[in-house]
Amino acid sequence: MKIGICDDEKEIRAMLRDKVQSLYPKADIILYASGEELLVGELPDILLLDIQMKGKSGIETAKELRRMGGQVIIIFVTAIEDYVFQAFDVDALHYLVKPFDNDKLFEVLHKAAKQFEDRQKPETANSKKEKPPFLISSGGKHFTVNLDDIVYAEVFDRKVIIHTMTEDIEYYGKLKDLEQQAGEGFYRPHRAYLINFNFVCKYDAAVIYLKTGQALMAKQNYPGFVKSYLRFIQRKERD
Repeated sequence: MKIGICDDEKEIRAMLRDKVQSLYPKADIILYASGEELLVGELPDILLLDIQMKGKSGIETAKELRRMGGQVIIIFVTAIEDYVFQAFDVDALHYLVKPFDNDKLFEVLHKAAKQFEDRQKPETANSKKEKPPFLISSGGKHFTVNLDDIVYAEVFDRKVIIHTMTEDIEYYGKLKDLEQQAGEGFYRPHRAYLINFNFVCKYDAAVIYLKTGQALMAKQNYPGFVKSYLRFIQRKERD
């Protein structure tokens, strides 16, 4: 596994190199002093990429990488939050805002390493394509949610509340945006609810009972829900 560090400050490159090396002593660590150097050099599997650099910025560098067809797993490292949505546009795994502690860095690197390892596994007919994470902004903080972890989501008092098995996450947004990204495996049984078929325990014409919590069923949506859920079950059985 090759891990790249691209930052125009020598001290930051050295600091990140030492941290990464302590976690992955067998990894090949490649240092880049600029985006330009990165784009003409050997590409890593995982990249810690600064955004504010002299010459080509981290965002510009990442866009160029994607145009080249690069499958590098990108982790942005920056002192400001202003570029978080642009980072999402180039399919970055995470967005670390300085200063961050070792635990957070290691957590994100572990996630990147797992993604890299999963890519190395041979694809089979039954392989599932992992859904991209959903970006959320809440209370001035930006973070991502794994769509497969969502049990259901609901709208309450102009907020979307995402329920997982371990936590509830509130943010100002539109349930429709989450529905569009969630795609197959999710259903909107009521204008105020979006459910994940994987967590359905039982249902009737009025309520869907999930592994944690429950969602309302609009009467007119019941036939469509039943058809979609049965198709979902059939697909799972085939897989």
